[in-house]
Amino acid sequence: MVVQRRTSRDIRNESRLDVLHTVLSARETTRNEIVRATGLSPATVATVVGELLAQGIVAETKVRPGRSGRPTATLGMNAARGFIIGIDVAETYVRAVLFDTALNQLAFADGDGGERVPDADAVVEGIGRLVDKLLEEQGISRSDVLGVGVSLPGLVQGPSGPSVIVPLWAWQNVETERLRERLALPLAIDNPLKASATAELWLGRGRYRSSLATVNLGTGVGAGIALEGRILRGATNSAGEWGHSLLVLDGRLCRCGRKGCVEAYVGAPGIQQTLRDIDPTHPLAGVDLQGDFIEAVAAAANSDKTDPVIAETIARTAYYLGSALADLVAIVNPEVVTLTGWTTWALSEHLLPATLRHLREQAPGQSGQDVQVTVSAVRGNSAATGIAIIALERFLADAGLLTTNVPIAL
Repeated sequence: MVVQRRTSRDIRNESRLDVLHTVLSARETTRNEIVRATGLSPATVATVVGELLAQGIVAETKVRPGRSGRPTATLGMNAARGFIIGIDVAETYVRAVLFDTALNQLAFADGDGGERVPDADAVVEGIGRLVDKLLEEQGISRSDVLGVGVSLPGLVQGPSGPSVIVPLWAWQNVETERLRERLALPLAIDNPLKASATAELWLGRGRYRSSLATVNLGTGVGAGIALEGRILRGATNSAGEWGHSLLVLDGRLCRCGRKGCVEAYVGAPGIQQTLRDIDPTHPLAGVDLQGDFIEAVAAAANSDKTDPVIAETIARTAYYLGSALADLVAIVNPEVVTLTGWTTWALSEHLLPATLRHLREQAPGQSGQDVQVTVSAVRGNSAATGIAIIALERFLADAGLLTTNVPIAL
């Protein structure tokens, strides 16, 4: 077994990330506060801050009195450095979000997703139009865009070169090249699991926890995992496909071709099937579009009038989810599990208490007793935010400030 040793380059990279995380999450801080927050030496913090100031990533925002009477400069992300666009291409929608370098959301634009878009070429053109629209409406030149991140609902693999597989639109590498040409901007691509976990690591629970799992609930389900403050990618960037782990032996057919996957029970189509199993004559059993179905379930759950079919659908879904999370917790042993995605936003109030109870009942030994399970604290679209952060990381890598293992950069 070959154990990779940490090099001085790795240590410098980690120090820069620690400083960036601290400045970004604090919004406004000082060098001394960074030292206390990160545990880095004053000399290391001074060096890293100097590098970030030189590149215009961090700026001195104002001067305030210090404890010794000498003035102290406060630091913040330099929002004026440029713009980043994060695009969440989901199977039911596409959302493009414009950020400044401090990751303040400035504007967004929506397009149709997989339930209404016929093929990969249409998706590429739709993404291009959304970017054009955002820049035109905000009066932003392409030269001021530091990068575009695109989150795609499929396998985004490496490290031997770009390999993107999105089954819904038969998306392969040629479509990636078309997207690069259509946007004519620096481009980073990853899947929503890694993107959401990145957002959680920079802006959510990851600011206070070194190990976490961010679980996305939508059409598909999966887990973005961070261990010791770093995104777990695996040998080919496919780590986190928890949604295709086995929940029920010889159970429901999953769209991946296997039977009994977690996704077949807690993905939006799986929740639809649960309701149909309970009562195939229920009014919601015939709703075709997933987004419409989940919204209708949420509306019924929030109603003053109890619908026993809806209540049982949610109860079974919480049981499935808690059982699946028990396995994830036993294997990964995170400090916290955060739930995100459009199903989470709609149903978390009703799903979360029972899900946590089932997790703790079924997790082996004491593995589930201390883990926290909560809704993600990342505001807005976490996949769009996370993929924008990945695009920012790519820009910083190109500037020589970070080494990064983002697998696809075009």
